[in-house]
Amino acid sequence: MRLRPDPFIVALLAAAVVASFFPATGEGLDLLKSVSLLAIGLLFFLYGARLCTAETLAGLKHWRLHAAILSTTFIVFPLLGLGAQLLEPSVLTAGLAGGVLLLCLVPSTVQSCVVYTRIAGGNVAGAVVSASISNLVGVFLTPALVALLMTSDATVDAGAVIRIVLQLFVPFVLGQLLRPAIGKYVERHDDRLKLYDRSSIVLVVFVAFSEGAEADVWSSLTVWAVLAVVAVCVVLLAITMGWTVLLGRFLGFARTDRIPLLFCGSNKSLASGLPMASVLFAGDQVALIVLPLMLYHQLQIIVGAVVARRLARAVT
Repeated sequence: MRLRPDPFIVALLAAAVVASFFPATGEGLDLLKSVSLLAIGLLFFLYGARLCTAETLAGLKHWRLHAAILSTTFIVFPLLGLGAQLLEPSVLTAGLAGGVLLLCLVPSTVQSCVVYTRIAGGNVAGAVVSASISNLVGVFLTPALVALLMTSDATVDAGAVIRIVLQLFVPFVLGQLLRPAIGKYVERHDDRLKLYDRSSIVLVVFVAFSEGAEADVWSSLTVWAVLAVVAVCVVLLAITMGWTVLLGRFLGFARTDRIPLLFCGSNKSLASGLPMASVLFAGDQVALIVLPLMLYHQLQIIVGAVVARRLARAVT
């Protein structure tokens, strides 16, 4: 089976490389920052408009599934992130170790979890609800975990939490409230809106890496340091996927519920993590701190595609 490069992954890498060598600066960078804030707000507004309220209420009945996913996302992952701090400075630099910890604190992704669950023949409604709950809870829980575990690196105060709520949570709620009026339009143009989803994340990556290049954060990185982060991300993904498989069997979940547990439990959200990082960390730190999250996100997309297809073939 040949795997074609995901255009989204290519676009993310291209944005990072271009911004590193030809960053936006001055007033242009300030303008892009403002545009990226609006773009992410609209992204979460569309997430809210897409989510069917009736499906959400029905999906909430699978509380054991949601509890298993949330505990993996916000308990197991942070513990692994703390364990990874033991690799500093022998394997990871201080900045990259902090980035690995941040990756372990952000919520689960939505879109890829739902898509892979659908491909593999799993409980799609359960994946939608679990991933959405993870992101809504993460708006409040991720800053709290960052404040608890990353006090020396981040600035977490009431203002930071309010900015995250206004940028992510409020647009999502507005999308839900306006779903009766715009829901059908959103569903009809879902493919075009998915292109917007990805474009907005690429823009945020470009802004973050432009800030990093302007602050010359890359001068401290070596090829070996980047390869070390990739290796740590591979190990994290392998451990969490293995954990979710074992947890699903231990809890006696049906196959259809073990599939969303696998994907939602092991995935991390770039769409949520990037804007949170831009609020919680100083501008010149953001590019370095989100690098592990970017690498992990790309790994989970590639591995998830392979696993989803194999699970689909297993029942045909």
